[in-house]
This record gives sequence, C-alpha cells and structure tokens, in this order.
Amino acid sequence: MECDGYDYLMTKRMINNLCQKYPCVRQYPIGRSCGGREITALQIGKASEYAFFCAAVHGSEHITTAILLMFLEELSHAIYTDGEIAGFSAQRAMFGRGVIFVPRVNPDGCEISLHGRVAAGALGATVARLCDNDFTHWQANLRGVDINHNFAAGWQELHKREREAGIIGPAPTRFGGYRPESEPETQALVEFCRTRPIRHVVALHTQGEVIYWTYGKKKPPRSEKMVEILATSSGYLPDTPSALATGGGFKDWFIEEFSRPGFTIEMGHGKNPLPFSAAAEIYERTREMLMLAAIM
Repeated sequence: MECDGYDYLMTKRMINNLCQKYPCVRQYPIGRSCGGREITALQIGKASEYAFFCAAVHGSEHITTAILLMFLEELSHAIYTDGEIAGFSAQRAMFGRGVIFVPRVNPDGCEISLHGRVAAGALGATVARLCDNDFTHWQANLRGVDINHNFAAGWQELHKREREAGIIGPAPTRFGGYRPESEPETQALVEFCRTRPIRHVVALHTQGEVIYWTYGKKKPPRSEKMVEILATSSGYLPDTPSALATGGGFKDWFIEEFSRPGFTIEMGHGKNPLPFSAAAEIYERTREMLMLAAIM
C-alpha cells in the first residue's frame, strides 16, 4: 500500500531531526498506544502555563500531524534565527511563553489508515473484518475505540446515542469504548493535562474549516474572544458540533475538567483522509491562526 503521508517511523525521524537542529525543542514520551507505539510530546519554552496542541486523534486524519510539524518547524526556525513567523517576531512573541505539541495522539490508527492490515499486527484480521478491508478511512485506535469519543465528558449520553445509531462495539469510527478513559491514548492526554499547567488546548482535526469552542452551554472565560480572533485570522467559522460529535471529546473534557478554553479546529475541505499534497496549502492558510493560538 502506498503511503500518502507521514507514518510512524517518518514522524519519529522528523521529530528527532527537529530536536537535533533546534536547541529550543525538547521531546519526551507521555504514553504508549495499544500497539506499544510511543506518544511523543515536544515542548518549546518554559512558562507558568502552556498552550497545548495535539493532532491525529483520528487515524484517517494523519495529515494534521504534518501540519502541526510544519508549524513547529517554522516556529523553531524563527526562534533560532531571531526571525518572524506570520508577522510576529518569534523570540519576542514567545518570551515568557511555552507551547507543548503532541503531533500524533493515535499512532496505531494512523498506521492502519496508511499501511492497512499489516499495521494492526496480531489484530489484523479483526481490524480487516471491522472495516470490511477499507483501512484508509479507519479513525479508531487499534482496539476499535474512537479516542475522541472516549473522554469523560458526557460519555454516558454519547454512549446512548452511539447505541441508538447501531454502534454497539469496536468499529472503525464513533465507538467510544465500554467505559470512559479506557484507552491508553486517552489516558496519556488526561494524565498529562492533569499534571501540567495547561492554559488552553487546540486539537487539530479534518475537515470542514470550522472551529468548535463550546461544550454544551459551557463557554470558559476568554473562549469567545479567542475564537473570534482565530476565526478572523483563518476565515474558519465558529460552529457547534452535531449530536454524535457532542461529548466524549478531548476539547469537551478539557472544558469540563478545568473550565479553560478548548478548541477543535477542523482543517481543510473534502473527504477524509485528505491528500497529503493538501498539507502545505492548509498550513499556509492557518499558520497565523496557529501562531495566535500559541501566544494568546
């Protein structure tokens, strides 16, 4: 199967190269996936609070890893050379600030979407059956749990809606597991956010060119002003997710747990998985938005 994007080994190589090239970037593991693949965080700066970015929560949305690494590389280069990014002096903008990136939350799901059955190892036959051999559109983790339905925010209500929609067990998408926070990928993000001073979170997804910023009626302080700024910068529209996309998500959990801003940015247009060739164009349109999200 042709690999249209960054797979696990390529992503690791790019992360290692970035850390070797730019002293301002350091990496560390925050957990491992069901299949034992490392979930890596990268940090720029030291601060009392951090902006937190994550990508590739869904396997078929692996293009978001490339977009986030493009931003990380440009920001690192601008800091290293005392240059600018999106019109901002990087060193001045980042003075006293810190940003943490997790480029690939769901490495197993991305490998399945990119490489098919072989990426699932001993569970290859099960995964093939669940997706009817349509590996490309696989969103879940290795166990068939949708990570963005597995967080403890309205999970019971979401689980009921899943069952009403006929989703009663492991599936390529939208099965939230048998209990909240059951998956190691979910646990890695939850534990990390509970043990670090995170100011706000930004989760990159595809597609639709919209920004989700509320959880039910909850609108944490600063959220409305922030989403206005992000929307104006990118042309993306503030929006509210549909029923099966409400609750259970990382952004929802963060808002519920900490009453701090959380954003899900749906990047690009088309049908997932978006072609890897679209990454540069999507990044060019959103780079100012990402920079603003890092420093607000």
